[in-house]
Amino acid sequence: MKKKILVSFLAVLMVLGLVGCGKKNYGTGEIKVWVADNVVEFTDNQIKSFMEANPEYAGYTVTIEPVGEGDAAGQVITDVTAAADIYAFPQDQIARLVSAGALEVVNPDYEADVKKNNDAGSIGAATVGEKLYAYPLTSDNGYFLYYDKSVVTDPSSLEKIVADCEAAGKNFYFEVNSGWYQTAFFFATGCELTYDTDDNGNFTKANVSYASDAGVVALREIIELCASPSFQNGSSAGEATNVGAIVDGTWDSAAVKEIMGDNYACAKLPSFEGSDGKTYQLSGFGGFKLLGVKPQEDENKLAVCDAIANYLASEEVQLARYNEVGWGPSNIKAQGSADVKADEALSALGEQLAFSIPQGQYPGDYWNLATSLGDSVRNGEISASSSDADLMAALQNFQDTCVSYAK
Repeated sequence: MKKKILVSFLAVLMVLGLVGCGKKNYGTGEIKVWVADNVVEFTDNQIKSFMEANPEYAGYTVTIEPVGEGDAAGQVITDVTAAADIYAFPQDQIARLVSAGALEVVNPDYEADVKKNNDAGSIGAATVGEKLYAYPLTSDNGYFLYYDKSVVTDPSSLEKIVADCEAAGKNFYFEVNSGWYQTAFFFATGCELTYDTDDNGNFTKANVSYASDAGVVALREIIELCASPSFQNGSSAGEATNVGAIVDGTWDSAAVKEIMGDNYACAKLPSFEGSDGKTYQLSGFGGFKLLGVKPQEDENKLAVCDAIANYLASEEVQLARYNEVGWGPSNIKAQGSADVKADEALSALGEQLAFSIPQGQYPGDYWNLATSLGDSVRNGEISASSSDADLMAALQNFQDTCVSYAK
């Protein structure tokens, strides 16, 4: 009898011990992960470390496949069932993915920490309506100012940058006929340009306010910039010459460093004084990489997928990913690390993203339309001598055409 009691007591202790350690049996299964080719090995190593540290998930086999962020959303929407359980994607695809039922909301156990630990831009990009649908991975796609500090004395003012470049006989590059860079002026003055989509990703509504007093102020600033002898239309450092300043992204930091040498410097985009006498901070698009989890019928598998996604988006892994491949963290503490802060380009972009708008989905024709608007300034079709009524007419045509894409 005593022996049976002892055995039973030990069994109870074992059960209590397992419960106390939080060791739940999550079952078995296979989990597929899609990430860009250049981080496949990194992701594989990180997940292996995670699984070793969490033996309760040992019943799951994780496979990493190289599917880039730009391709992942389209493949997921085409066949949600066959798609990866965890996949990285750019923020402009999140509405389509949610509409297609391809994203599970972030696990409530992690939601508060995810919101607290990542910058506001990335959280906004990962949110649809009031719900958080993805784990932020990066805050590193956008544009800011590179400048030669022996030329530019005050990078906070567009007028002073232009004046300094003119005085030094240097070029200032800004791609005003690009639908991506051009928004810097219009969003700065408060104009809106976004699209709503239906469950199939079709554009159903255009939210555009370019044909407005704010739009006229923005367009006049573009006209003024293009009139400067220092102005050059472009955003590729590798193709730029005699550079005093250039609006570009982190991908060109090495090229800019080679051009500017010891005079290399970075800053957020400057402000400008509008034709109405008001000061406006240049804005524009920001881009973020996000990590999504596909809805699962098996709640245990969903819990494991969320745990893996949360880990891959953690401060530790974001910082390791920056050191490995240079991706800029969205995690606030990782952004504050010595290594990341020493990266002048990422620091400048981080400042600029606070004034930027996450890029959503836009019709392909929009980009050609924006090029035409910028070119109408560059070729003198509209100029400083154009009346406000002329500019409003050009903007109304632009706006009406944008609206037509959603009909």
